[in-house]
Amino acid sequence: HQLHEHDAIITLNPTPQARKTFPDLPDTLEARLTTYAVDGKVYRVLSSMTAPLRYPYDDIVDVYAQRWEIELGFREMKQGLHQAKPTLRSKKPDMVRQELWGLLLAYNLVRIAMLDAVKDIPDASPTRLSFSLCMRQVVTFFITVTIRSASKLPEHYAYLLDTLRMLKLPDKRPDRVYPRVVRRKPNKYPTKKNASQLN
Repeated sequence: HQLHEHDAIITLNPTPQARKTFPDLPDTLEARLTTYAVDGKVYRVLSSMTAPLRYPYDDIVDVYAQRWEIELGFREMKQGLHQAKPTLRSKKPDMVRQELWGLLLAYNLVRIAMLDAVKDIPDASPTRLSFSLCMRQVVTFFITVTIRSASKLPEHYAYLLDTLRMLKLPDKRPDRVYPRVVRRKPNKYPTKKNASQLN
């Protein structure tokens, strides 16, 4: 299968620093350079996905454009599930790991419910549902389901999914791009505030 016209397979030479950190690196690395444009601005994606049949050009461009979703996921775990607490409660390493696994499990349970809610709807994405609102509904479901008959669980879960479908986020602006940038360092000198300081 041939590469897309805006794809290229290139050869990279690991830097001395990389080789020092990873002594088993080969002499050269093969990578794929994918180029695309949004509103006249050119973007280039360097990846190890060198098999064009397995990783089509359009899929790479689409996934890269959505890469910031993982940042939202981290924020949902820290601010939603962890309630914006600055630290974990546990003190011992084993308990810290257990607490982190608990957060990941809870996050995935909510995400699975969101996926179930839209999986039969054409062109619907679970990422277009509000995580915080869906999380509250899922928590309520688990609290109340313990006092209900087990035979009614499928019915109650179906009702939960109906509720989640209504918790949509506003539509995104098309083709939004979030390039990585360097934050400007604050000036170490104080700002002049009045005319007398200018003399």
